Amino acid sequence: MPILDRRLPRLLIIGVRKGGTRALLEMLNLHPNIAMVPVEVHFFDKFDNYQRGLDWYRSQMPLSTDAQLTVEKSPSYYVTPEVPERVYAMNPHVQLVLIVRDPVTRLLSDFAQIEASRAAQNLPNRRFQDVALLPNGEVNTQNRALHVSLYAKFLSRWLHVFPRRQLHIVDGDRLIHDPYPELQKVERFLGLDHLIRRDQFYFNATKGFYFDVDDHANYYPHHYHHKCLAGSKGRRHPQVPDEVISVLRQFFAPHNRKFFAMVGQDFHWPEQ
Repeated sequence: MPILDRRLPRLLIIGVRKGGTRALLEMLNLHPNIAMVPVEVHFFDKFDNYQRGLDWYRSQMPLSTDAQLTVEKSPSYYVTPEVPERVYAMNPHVQLVLIVRDPVTRLLSDFAQIEASRAAQNLPNRRFQDVALLPNGEVNTQNRALHVSLYAKFLSRWLHVFPRRQLHIVDGDRLIHDPYPELQKVERFLGLDHLIRRDQFYFNATKGFYFDVDDHANYYPHHYHHKCLAGSKGRRHPQVPDEVISVLRQFFAPHNRKFFAMVGQDFHWPEQ
């Protein structure tokens, strides 16, 4: 009988916000050798939590067998300066996964979530272009949400601490439209048998992307199991003039090319 215990994660999904981290985590949880942490612990990025120490962090982990990889995800890990060194201090051999999307698409999704939060607080609605651009039409580089889409800026910190071989990049746009090939790549990166099946996903035409079939608990009852995507996911993006999108794509283009060079992978994001 396998011994169940709470183990520190050997895999961290470090970001990015609105890149598809929750969907990726839920899909990976279909694998019997994955033990998913069901909530974002924010151990490495929040000082008060980090001060509680590794024993507290371990207590937040799910019960798992020695054959399973415990996986935690917190998108703010990627952009918080202190996190790479803190993760390395926990385990210099930890495996890391970063999921990215077209930076303009990610920014639109981020804006939709921020505006939904503002609406819940009875704050006035804003137009995307009034937040993303300055009155003179230039990109508002002081916009905090925009900075998350500057992937190369944050990746340099991680690659200063960890070798490239310990970091796997998931194409978030492809994960949305056809998750199976991206999940096979993650299984290969982790050295896991290919046990996630294509027939475990179905396309939701209303949301516009894939869900995992809700039969996982029947196969692996020791796992936490949740729906792949909550109702807050898949919000409709704001309608934005083409010229605004074009300005943003041109702004991100050199940053994207730098990121492609750093990871050795071209995601072919539009530049116009």
